[in-house]
Amino acid sequence: MRHPGSVKQLSYWIQGLALRAMLWLVALLPLDRRRAVVAWVTERTVRLTPLRRRITRNLDHVWPDLPASARDRIVAGVGRNVGRSLTGIWFNADFARDVADIRPEGPGWQVLQEAEAEGRGAIVVSGHFGQWEAIRHVMKRAGMEAGAIYRPNNNPYYEPIFRAGIDVGGQPIIPKGRAGYRVMIGHLRKGGFMALLPDQRVSDGAVLPFLGRGAKTALAAAELALRYDIPLVPAFAPWEDGLRVVFEAPIPPSDPETMMAEFNARLGAWVERHPSQWHWLHRRWKMSARSRALES
Repeated sequence: MRHPGSVKQLSYWIQGLALRAMLWLVALLPLDRRRAVVAWVTERTVRLTPLRRRITRNLDHVWPDLPASARDRIVAGVGRNVGRSLTGIWFNADFARDVADIRPEGPGWQVLQEAEAEGRGAIVVSGHFGQWEAIRHVMKRAGMEAGAIYRPNNNPYYEPIFRAGIDVGGQPIIPKGRAGYRVMIGHLRKGGFMALLPDQRVSDGAVLPFLGRGAKTALAAAELALRYDIPLVPAFAPWEDGLRVVFEAPIPPSDPETMMAEFNARLGAWVERHPSQWHWLHRRWKMSARSRALES
């Protein structure tokens, strides 16, 4: 009888081999064509596998009255957006050149420049929305290289591909966990920049509204901004007749719950504007008595 662990390792090896073969083939194409091919593959993967059910479960929870036709369009769009985002990570050096001419927008950009001039650093918060890796490329090009928190992938054959991609966007890349948290604190205290994506559920987070539903939300970004008196700047990279990178006005300092509720509202506004550009595959909502109370 085959050991379950060996079956999993074989599955990981097959997945890694298939991905490397696809990357080798699409690498022969210009980046926009690579993006289109990978998006075609990921759209069909999402639509034809249990991944579709993850998305529809979240959509039904947030927008229960959404027509089936609109829901299907969002599912397909999410699948394509996953492919665009992954292409940007897998070919991040080419992607950096592709976005080299993007001009940053929004009042938060000047705030970041002032923080850099003062040696204070800042925390940029975004979500798995649009082409989020473009945010760090824009910052790095302007001399404000931003580190990121990183959770190693379970597949050891995929892990080096993914890690090599995010390394290009900026340093330091900090492993998730207590030891990594200490490294991030040291980086911020030296005036460094961090780019965080606090739009995933964390078990010890505060239950805050997101898209009208209670969602456990990490408070660390706001807590660090308050502790070190540095700006907390939301930034988003939507596709709107081309790619934009928008640095919004900083979230006013108050308390961590209020600040992260504001972040959820800012991200939620972009998701409502472009629902297919957010990563609905995350298990963002888990219903509890407190979550239901927030929705009543």
